[in-house]
Amino acid sequence: MKSKLNRRRFLLRAAGATLALPGLTSLMAKTAGSLATVQATRGAGIGAKRFVGVGNLLGFQTKSLFPKTVGKGYESTRLLKPLEAMRDQMTVYRGLDHGIKGGHFAVHSFLSGVLNSEAKDREDGNVTIDQYLAEEIGSQTRFPSLTVGSEGGIHGGCQLSWTRSGVRVPPITSPAELFDRLFASDSPKRRREMVEENGLQGSILDAINEEAKGLAKKVNREDQEKLDEYFTSIRDVEKRLELRRQWTDQPKPDAPFAKPANANTVEDLPMLYALIALALQTDSTRVATLEIGGSFLPQHLGIEKSYHGLSHHGNDAEAVGHLLALEAYQIGHFGKFLNKLSSVQDGEGTLLDSTSVLFGSGIGDANSHKNSDLPVLLAGGGYRHGEFKKAESQGIKKVPLCNLFVDLAQRMGVETESFGNSTGNFS
Repeated sequence: MKSKLNRRRFLLRAAGATLALPGLTSLMAKTAGSLATVQATRGAGIGAKRFVGVGNLLGFQTKSLFPKTVGKGYESTRLLKPLEAMRDQMTVYRGLDHGIKGGHFAVHSFLSGVLNSEAKDREDGNVTIDQYLAEEIGSQTRFPSLTVGSEGGIHGGCQLSWTRSGVRVPPITSPAELFDRLFASDSPKRRREMVEENGLQGSILDAINEEAKGLAKKVNREDQEKLDEYFTSIRDVEKRLELRRQWTDQPKPDAPFAKPANANTVEDLPMLYALIALALQTDSTRVATLEIGGSFLPQHLGIEKSYHGLSHHGNDAEAVGHLLALEAYQIGHFGKFLNKLSSVQDGEGTLLDSTSVLFGSGIGDANSHKNSDLPVLLAGGGYRHGEFKKAESQGIKKVPLCNLFVDLAQRMGVETESFGNSTGNFS
């Protein structure tokens, strides 16, 4: 019986049930037609809560980022100046982190609060907040989530998004690929093939389920726990398959402009932001992440050294100057993204009002490999903004960044009192 299970699991993988990327399926539009028509007719999507997480693999120069004055009267630092127009719609935080160490090898914990090496025996593993939200609300849109980032650079490419089972979510790596996900429709032949694949996958899942149930009557308690985990995996695949069936024949929205050239996250950060904004605007997804990796080095800035090499600057003035130029460029385009969201009407408010946008890094100082005192900005989402807040310790313990993630999840309508290494709600 075990060999039959293994064979059917192989057939299921071959048929594509574990498909594409974890959390990535396709995209929604209730009608074909213009972008304006889609926006006007998407019904339940109007005013829906959304989340976007933007992470930088190498951190920021916090001396040029964090103000000295807390509250609404904080001074605009060198790296905050590109965000001055959005000051009233964002909050700058200092003093938040996950209480972990590991330098570059701990950056992957930014949105989870948990190191891979310590996640094995945890109920939620090292699931990141985006994938956690996608599990809860992802069925409401064609794409449960969108993960965008670069596979170039150091330490295995994009590290921002992780599933509950500890699997890295491979990113969409270029504007052209993201454009196709959002707007390119499958051919009639491909849709017929997908219907056939869905049927095959469903029958294989049914057979696996029956055989596993038969095994459950014959095993001891220890093996029963393993089977319970297996049943959980089966149910997860069933959910993905049902979502895929749901959207197979649904048309995608018309593209508002021509397909971009096959550039990448290094060369066309503005286009990626524009496409993520469109994904939210068309209610194609309500959860998205973007990671700026170690290969980020736009040629027009005239910087010839590697981004990762510059991050280990040793306080060299020229290297720090190059880093500030790179970081100001990134933050400037993040500001334009926020401005775009604030200009799109979404029910009685704007798209930024309904979207919580988190910006920061899992490393506080790449030069010294420090993972504490992380740079964190939060915009939109209906929060009261306009301040620089310094998180105060709770007795001898610091306020975990995961406390903020608990609040973000609750605002998205997810009923939870904990996430990662949280100690409570965020105050």
